[in-house]
Amino acid sequence: MGDTEKDLNKDRLALVLEAAGLDLWENDLVTGQVTYKATKTFRELGFAEDEMASGLEDIFALFHPGDLERVRQAVADHVAGATPQYRAEFRLRSKAGEWIWFANYGRIMDRNTDTPGKRLIGVTFNIHDRKQQEDEIAQINRQLVEQNQLLQELNAALELLAAHDALTGLSNRRTLMNLGANECKRSERFGHPVSVLVVDIDLFKAVNDAWGHLAGDRVICAVANACAARKRSGVDIVARFGGEEFVIVLPETGGTSALHVAETLRREIAAMRVPVNDAGACVSVTVSIGVATLQQGCSYDFEALINRADTALYRAKGTGRNAVYCADVPPGAPAAMHVLREPGEDAAGALTA
Repeated sequence: MGDTEKDLNKDRLALVLEAAGLDLWENDLVTGQVTYKATKTFRELGFAEDEMASGLEDIFALFHPGDLERVRQAVADHVAGATPQYRAEFRLRSKAGEWIWFANYGRIMDRNTDTPGKRLIGVTFNIHDRKQQEDEIAQINRQLVEQNQLLQELNAALELLAAHDALTGLSNRRTLMNLGANECKRSERFGHPVSVLVVDIDLFKAVNDAWGHLAGDRVICAVANACAARKRSGVDIVARFGGEEFVIVLPETGGTSALHVAETLRREIAAMRVPVNDAGACVSVTVSIGVATLQQGCSYDFEALINRADTALYRAKGTGRNAVYCADVPPGAPAAMHVLREPGEDAAGALTA
């Protein structure tokens, strides 16, 4: 090939590299010398021609410390024959001190000679815009992950708020009706009883009238806590039904057991003294409780079971309050009042300061 043809091919190669934004370089890995400098890259970094010639002999001094080992390893892998080409992405420090992203692509051209590695030829090209876009996308993705996590937490909090009473933390009426209906279906399927207690604070209006609504809220919370304390974790359902009324659902519990649970709860509440202000004033309150049980073979649903217990509650109220009444009696027997009090215990609820 004549010199003219060689010069023409050289010009063609230079034109192709320039059009593609590529910067040709060649290194002698045996001696460690740079035999052909990537001058275009140095110009992009802000260095003048004389600075390239005199001050940039150690090209690795320009590499970001966090990228240098990765570049060295990529070269070593290619020299060892582990990779067919040398590829690496890295940051170089510009004259102004900024870190600019570049990429290398190269190959050992003399691998089959006695001294392989004297001619590692490759190209360098600027990938800074692409890396910035990748970083922006990665940041956006991280923000999306964080926002999705926050959204899930907010949704969980909203679901919790939607399912629970804000004042007492107990299940609210909607949750009660859903869970209770499912429990009745399960009771019917497996043939075990389910009982319901409807608990109402006696003479609650007198508390609000005497001490104010904040004191009334304290009383409601105290009774709610007493109801919740009777709950078998993962089994029973305790809910605020509305106002000063609560419902306790006792799965796999017959009428006799439910009646004793109700009576124990009635006594515990009657023994409480609830602080109603910061001055130390307390009130004592009582509750009336209606009990109803869904036995095997009964055809009514959870709402009907609640209504039966609610009817029993108002029968208990009619006896003078502070009482437990069971709606369920043996077939054919007259309706009966079940009031389980200690001898001499007063039926009427007392309100004391």
